[in-house]
Amino acid sequence: MTKRSILAALGAMALASGMFAQDKPAAGPRPKTKAEYDALSKMLAATDPDTRIAAGEDVITNFEKTEFKSFVFYNIAEAYVTKKDDVKAIVYGERALEADPKNFDASLLLARTIASKVRDTDLDRDERLATAEKYSKQALENIPTAAKLNANMTDEQWADAKKDLMAEAHQWLGVIAMDRKQYDVAVTEYGEAVNGAHTPDPAAMVRLAQAYNKVKKYDEAIALTEKVMAIPNLNPTIKQFAQAERVRAFTAKQAAAPPSK
Repeated sequence: MTKRSILAALGAMALASGMFAQDKPAAGPRPKTKAEYDALSKMLAATDPDTRIAAGEDVITNFEKTEFKSFVFYNIAEAYVTKKDDVKAIVYGERALEADPKNFDASLLLARTIASKVRDTDLDRDERLATAEKYSKQALENIPTAAKLNANMTDEQWADAKKDLMAEAHQWLGVIAMDRKQYDVAVTEYGEAVNGAHTPDPAAMVRLAQAYNKVKKYDEAIALTEKVMAIPNLNPTIKQFAQAERVRAFTAKQAAAPPSK
């Protein structure tokens, strides 16, 4: 299951807690008028991507000096991801970074949007992998020092959230390494994604098992896939991939075993 963006989730929390309200102090960005506050509220309250895109464009058009420009561009980009329009998602993700180069969530969006769609037959394959790698590393640089968007989060909650964000960046570096057939690097990056996360992503766990199979660590692959398959309410697609990697590990292990006397 795709995790909802941390910034979108925190933005909704901020809206609910009154962070944008004019009568409350805030260390971060503030709307300059009630109209801007209402426009931002409308964007965050949108329940479908087209409405969110339209509301976000309204903020950008009518509030040129908004302090939420990067946040709004990011929300529009996420909406285009939902619509499976990768071209526009990348355009708005890049606009979010132009407005705020430290917007780690935009970096993660760009990394996953690009890395997940690279194919061996792409003529610009190497260039796209390098771009996705750049955005992943950019996220890793900016997440550790990122300030809480919502003051109601405890330090522990924010630290746990940052662990999961760092893990996502490592996961995409693992995907990139696999595409480059750098399997040892993929094991390292996926290992960071799984072991460094507060809540490990089952998809990252299956990808680590796949990398283990590539470097002939079949016992590790078997153990990890069995752990994934024991997760309650596991996404059926992820479970299917875990089962396939488990079978692959068992088959390869048997083929590599010396013949019995």
